[in-house]
Amino acid sequence: MLAAIRSAAVLGVDAYDVTVEVDATRGLPQWTIVGLAAGSVKEARERVASALGNAGFALPPRRYTINLAPADQRKDGTAFDLPIALGVLVATGQLEPEAVRGLAALGELGLDGTLRAVRGVLPVAMHLARTHPADGPEPMTLVVPSDNAGEAHVVSRLRSVAPASLGSLVTALRLSGDERWRALESSGEPSGFSTQAVAGETARPREAGATHTIVSRDEGLDLRDVAGQESAKRALEIAAAGGHALLLIGPPGAGKTMLARRLPGILPPLSEDEALEVMAVQSVAGVLRSRAQVVGERPFRAPHHTLSVAALIGGGSLPRPGEVSLAHHGVLFLDELQEMPRSVLDALRQPMEDGRVVISRAQQSLAFPAKFALVAAMNPCPCGQLGQVGRRCTCSDADVSRHRSRISGPLADRLDMTIHVPAVAIATLGGAATGESSDEVRARVVAARDRQRARYRRLRRVTCNAHVPGRWLDAHTEIAADARAMLATSADRLALSARGYHRVLKVARTIADLDGSDGIDRAHVAEALFVRTPESLPATEVVA
Repeated sequence: MLAAIRSAAVLGVDAYDVTVEVDATRGLPQWTIVGLAAGSVKEARERVASALGNAGFALPPRRYTINLAPADQRKDGTAFDLPIALGVLVATGQLEPEAVRGLAALGELGLDGTLRAVRGVLPVAMHLARTHPADGPEPMTLVVPSDNAGEAHVVSRLRSVAPASLGSLVTALRLSGDERWRALESSGEPSGFSTQAVAGETARPREAGATHTIVSRDEGLDLRDVAGQESAKRALEIAAAGGHALLLIGPPGAGKTMLARRLPGILPPLSEDEALEVMAVQSVAGVLRSRAQVVGERPFRAPHHTLSVAALIGGGSLPRPGEVSLAHHGVLFLDELQEMPRSVLDALRQPMEDGRVVISRAQQSLAFPAKFALVAAMNPCPCGQLGQVGRRCTCSDADVSRHRSRISGPLADRLDMTIHVPAVAIATLGGAATGESSDEVRARVVAARDRQRARYRRLRRVTCNAHVPGRWLDAHTEIAADARAMLATSADRLALSARGYHRVLKVARTIADLDGSDGIDRAHVAEALFVRTPESLPATEVVA
């Protein structure tokens, strides 16, 4: 007897349909899995056989042939355990074919028949919601493990259920109509989740006590706790408002990491579409939380400086998202930048420019989203004391030159701002906390982002100044005559590239948005030039 069970797989961060076909014929007992199945998929025969036996189902001695269609696309992971088990039950007559009509199944099976979490459930749910919505002519019900119920229920217009085990699922499928859904709800689906589809077209934050919650930022990290460093705080505000790349240079203990760690507290919340994109990447990477938490805050990734190119960009024989993709719509913080190999740093150039990573293999190329703001920190020299008042630098000119050469010219050209963070006087540390709080700064950042979102509403996938094409911004922005003259003169004197010119213009646009100005004035350009190359401009030039 032949059985066909609907399932799905993930390619990059997008899902596609997979049909699991099971044929049980008379012959010598044997399991054959075809359809470009990886090792983890072929091991399913052992897990499925044990799970069926321990769950109380019969496994007749047959020749089982399992085909994963389309057969020309490589399959990986353990998510096909559940559809294979259902296919075996249908093929051996223990479950009626009508019982699995309109179902799509994902899940790993334990040897006792329990369902375990798998990666990529959210992209699969989004794909099924587009192709088989609950209110469409051919609605689909997605069956997932209980630990994946949260991400499945985030997606609207799709019915999803999360039984605790294979046995409870089959028991419910043998019922009819609404009885099967009530049975699934009472058979082990976690409390707080409903089997009904969520209304609307996108995920929405819920009120207190509802299924979905907002992942909040760490309220204990406030910008007011940082003593001094006013220029660095201002640079953080600009970076948060426009999504710009920032490099902090200073001696050890000056507060570079402390500043960067407080950046999430002033970032604007994610929009609904951005939240779904972030959660889809996290789901594919296997780092999404099991419960239904709608991501409200932008991701902040801070990997160790010993990470490899594959860990940073993504990769592997079956490519997975790297740190730049996990920081999508958020911040990638690289501490001790000078300790990273130059080859790793140069790998940032393409995603910083294009907003995505393309990983090419012999059989296929995959694209992962990577729109992030880079924040990096480094020492000014190997000993870290270069340029510090009252401290002696022991490095030679050659040492300093080698130290700075860790950052290539093309990468440095993509850094919007470079800020020197001097050491803080010990007497300053003992005083009471002064300055603006993170909430006060965040209010201005949110207002600036709202202005940018309204300005770029007709541009596809552009929500902030860092992502807008430079020529479009130059042509559609009101720039004062003296501001344009200063920009042109400074660009020639500083030998700015075309990219550098447009990046200065984007930073000036962000500064104007923070000031609530429709156009760009001379003061906005002056500050943008200063934060890009502060050591090259006299202090008098920042005055309008």
